[in-house]
Amino acid sequence: MKKTLLISALFALGITTSCTDFDELNINPDSTSKVTSEMIATQIMKDTYRFWNPNPTDYATANLWCKHTVLCETNPNPYQYYYSYWPYGGFDNFKKLTDVKRMVEYAEGTPQAASYKGLSLFMKAWWGFDMTLDMGDIPYSEAGKAEEGIFQPKYNKQADVFAYILQDLKDAAQYFSEGADFTGDIMLGESVDKWERLCNAMQLKVLQTMSRKVTPEQKQRFAEIVSQGKLMENNDNNFQLTYEDNPNASHPYYNGESKRRYHAISKLAADELKRLQDRRLFYFAEPAEALINTGLSENDFNAYEGAPSEITAEQLAINNNEGKYSLINKRYTLLRAGDPKLYFSYAEQCFIIAEGIEEGWVSGNSQDYYENGVKAMLEYYMNLSSASSGYHGMPITKDYIDHYFEGAAAYATDKTERLHQIWMQRWLIDFFQGREDGNYAQFLRTGYPEFPLNPSTSMNPDDVNVYPKRWKYHGSFI
Repeated sequence: MKKTLLISALFALGITTSCTDFDELNINPDSTSKVTSEMIATQIMKDTYRFWNPNPTDYATANLWCKHTVLCETNPNPYQYYYSYWPYGGFDNFKKLTDVKRMVEYAEGTPQAASYKGLSLFMKAWWGFDMTLDMGDIPYSEAGKAEEGIFQPKYNKQADVFAYILQDLKDAAQYFSEGADFTGDIMLGESVDKWERLCNAMQLKVLQTMSRKVTPEQKQRFAEIVSQGKLMENNDNNFQLTYEDNPNASHPYYNGESKRRYHAISKLAADELKRLQDRRLFYFAEPAEALINTGLSENDFNAYEGAPSEITAEQLAINNNEGKYSLINKRYTLLRAGDPKLYFSYAEQCFIIAEGIEEGWVSGNSQDYYENGVKAMLEYYMNLSSASSGYHGMPITKDYIDHYFEGAAAYATDKTERLHQIWMQRWLIDFFQGREDGNYAQFLRTGYPEFPLNPSTSMNPDDVNVYPKRWKYHGSFI
């Protein structure tokens, strides 16, 4: 049985062998249980979380949908104007459900067995969450059961998909609480404690995402998770993929100067950072050449100007050629390792809870969570080795952070304004993260920050006057 499972696991990784190979190579299948589960876990995470096509051109495109950045080229990029080169959703990630099944099977009898069970449930929930946000109703309850004879799994209503996901995340947290630290983890340093906290935090995100149709029982679940306190504690718990100096694991924007010259920070992002006097602006962008030529210095907020994402590509190109816009910071092209890719941060968890308190889902001080979230992101950049230079003489320091809330970032007295502050800071987390639609679902849910929409430049094929709500099903799925 062990030999059969090992062959299946290796086959899932693209490695073919036969039963006799073990004898010839003097390999004991029992001694490879942990190693094989580790190999599968690593490959699954790499396939899920690394950027889909690591080159500066595609990485630049991936930052357009959520209006953090703008391409200033004469050829209009569909992602900038609410369309895409391939406007379909997909279920490709569910192909990996067989792999996670093998990962779990081969870990049976090892101290890490419960941990790999937790990982398998988390991965299915992660994939399912992305898919249902992209497309709505999807197959979930019967997904991954081809070996049981289910080759055409039924579609579940989105509300039911959310319920399944929440249960899988809850069960995953329980498995991690019972498990041992496991190898093969490239995201959280092989710590089951961090994985358990992430599973609980993800439940909060799922519940809030479905807030318009959340049930009283689900609101109670939100409050229970917060009150139990088994959540992310600081930036050390961030769920992120760290790039390396290894040429096979480089940051996708490394050596991307030829693309950076046409890639600007958006006006939406730049204007907000200037309003807040937020020094992240100096970490994200270069000063506009035309403004520097007027005598402004690189450490002056007024030397930075974002590009409007809604005007024509031709006009953007003309303005960029005249040096009117602040391009993406040169530091992103210089380091092979670069900034990590943030998927879920402690800061986002803080903003989720702050909103939950504002909406009466749980008791607490929303201001504390709001400020802790902002501080966490400022500290993140302050301590980020890849951002230790290139900030144009305006470093984020402890003293700066201590005084951050004395200006425009001070917590508002009006609830609507407070929610806007929370949502804006949550949106800023995803700047230049290469996450394609990223937290676009949160924009659809809240409508804030208001993304520019110009019917004369919108490429939404269904209605140029509205924001797209979901990807289309691929024709082969219907």
